[in-house]
Amino acid sequence: MNGGFERHGRVALVRWANPPVNGLSFALRQHLSAALDAAVADAAINAIVLAGEGRMFSGGADIREFNTPRGVAEPTTPQLIQRIENLGKPVVAAIHGSALGGGLELALGCHWRVADAQAVVALPEVKLGLLPGGGGTQRLPRLVGVEAALDWIVSGRTISAAKALEAGLLDAVFEGDWLSRAIAFAAGLDPAKALRPTGARAVTPPADAAALFGAAREKARKTARGLEAPLQCIACVEKSLDGPLQEGLAFERQRFVELVNGTQSKALRHLFFGEREAAKPPPDAQGAALRPVQRVGVIGAGTMGGGIAMAFANAGYAVTLVEVTDAALAKGLETIRRNYAATVAKGKLDEAQMQARLARIHGSTAMPDLAQADLVIEAAFEDIAVKHGLFRQLDAIARPGAILATNTSRLDVNDIAAVTRRPQDVVGLHFFSPAHVMKLLEIVRGRATAPDVIATVLGVAKRIGKVPAVVGVCDGFVGNRMVSPYTREAHFLLEEGASPAQVDQAVERFGMAMGPLRMGDMAGLDISWAARKRQAPTRPRHLRYCHIADRLCESGRLGQKTGAGFYRYEPGSRAPVPDPAVESIIDVCASESGITRRAITDEEIVERTMYALVNEAARILQDGVARRGSDIDVIYVNGYGFPAARGGPLFYADTVGLPKVLARIEEFHRIHGPLWEPAPLLAQLVAQSQSLSGYVVPTDPT
Repeated sequence: MNGGFERHGRVALVRWANPPVNGLSFALRQHLSAALDAAVADAAINAIVLAGEGRMFSGGADIREFNTPRGVAEPTTPQLIQRIENLGKPVVAAIHGSALGGGLELALGCHWRVADAQAVVALPEVKLGLLPGGGGTQRLPRLVGVEAALDWIVSGRTISAAKALEAGLLDAVFEGDWLSRAIAFAAGLDPAKALRPTGARAVTPPADAAALFGAAREKARKTARGLEAPLQCIACVEKSLDGPLQEGLAFERQRFVELVNGTQSKALRHLFFGEREAAKPPPDAQGAALRPVQRVGVIGAGTMGGGIAMAFANAGYAVTLVEVTDAALAKGLETIRRNYAATVAKGKLDEAQMQARLARIHGSTAMPDLAQADLVIEAAFEDIAVKHGLFRQLDAIARPGAILATNTSRLDVNDIAAVTRRPQDVVGLHFFSPAHVMKLLEIVRGRATAPDVIATVLGVAKRIGKVPAVVGVCDGFVGNRMVSPYTREAHFLLEEGASPAQVDQAVERFGMAMGPLRMGDMAGLDISWAARKRQAPTRPRHLRYCHIADRLCESGRLGQKTGAGFYRYEPGSRAPVPDPAVESIIDVCASESGITRRAITDEEIVERTMYALVNEAARILQDGVARRGSDIDVIYVNGYGFPAARGGPLFYADTVGLPKVLARIEEFHRIHGPLWEPAPLLAQLVAQSQSLSGYVVPTDPT
């Protein structure tokens, strides 16, 4: 090293290392600035190459420094990029691995950009509720054109080196020794033409700018409902057409600051870090040797089992799919084929990929065919006797060390494991339907589940593209346990005066993907009915109970599959239609319960449904069923349609103010009785001025 750089003839190579993603922290920005000083001051240096060490160029800003003094300490990222662009010596960005966000913006400020053929680039800030704040919205249109820049920035999509070269973002792509070739590229630059500041280039206006930006805004409002960042990204790219670079940079910076200080970005960053924490093994499983998983068995070829089989086949696993009868198996395999064909028709998969995935799924009606599977997942009917029978068979069939998993959504994993001679090998893997699409995977750790089993299935979850969260055993685990008080309040609100449409619409305007009553109709009202009947013998008689959903089921209204539930459905349609017959059932149930119906506000609907989630979540943390508040937020956003822009129910409660939420829960307790008894943890956190979403269950020192 020499003055912060390596000398390669008349080329200065400036490298940096800030594992794991070479984030542009304050310390790294200082290092880069000092290295540039040294290279500029050295008269023997004609050109500068910037390159990251480790596995990538740079993953962008150090997100943990946002909203802290270090995040705005000079040199800031925009200042550093501006300095590079105005440098009197040519600067070449040598990209390998990834150049993301601020990392790509750094490269955009360079005079030349070259890359390894396997590299990728992206401006994914929109996924964190932000926009590129280092000039990306102003410089990218100058290189690749307004239309491509708009698409890349608003979608946050990842672009291959080949596509980036074709678009004009890169000047060269190298196979093999990319760094040596980047240095040679810099050494060979014509001094008379070497300085090419991106910001000095003109932006070519699109043929019909008004139509382009109008269509982009309309699409963003539909696909990113309620999110501010996509619209701000569009406004900034549009600004690149209007005036000099400095005006555009100032416009971009103002909007970046608004977003980074706003609730939406803080919520999305909370989830970003929450997902990464949730994917880490518990302390006793860290460093555990992973069990080999190459062959996977799935029991049940219905909607859930078929989706699970697809999820594993998509990730390259060999899958044996077992059903009881040939007819059920044929039906399941045909559904899988149709699902893949639909994906091909949308252009998201080609025919060869579809055939390769189908070839990985072997159908069978013989349980012994699972004998050599490394992981077996049972996705049969939600009945404890059925589960017991299957796990007794698996205990006799499966090879030693195989992981035996149940996809149960509510039943006791300890009870299921107890019928085997290997409870240490049993775990819950609660997939969400459709399993090949939905990201969430609740990993349910039983009392005897071995640490290496947990570590192994966390690794498997990552390979199949799931967002995992390790939870403990209780009725409904985390997600479905919280659904119970949420839907309970929705049903009580019906009795008290709201209509199904009012409840659903209020919750959907809040941001939920689907209201609780529509969701029940889609899932099938008989599923929760079965759970209520199972729980009936232990339900305290003094607690309020709503009979509306039971009456609907008793009258054959099981939801969309029967054409009627809380709503009615026309043949072939999933659109809910309000039904006077339901209002009659609601009136009768209210009368039988001695309730005089009244006008209900949308605000009360949102508070009672959301705060029911929050109160139950606090109890779940108290019970140790979840390890962190952020785990619960990750579960609810990825599995239950909670709006990501609100960060999950616990982050939302913190945003409202935990003292205010607790006061409202205490009020509901006074009005509505013992079902609203506040969780003690809420009072504890309020007294200690701590957050609920940031709460971590204390580790037992023993």
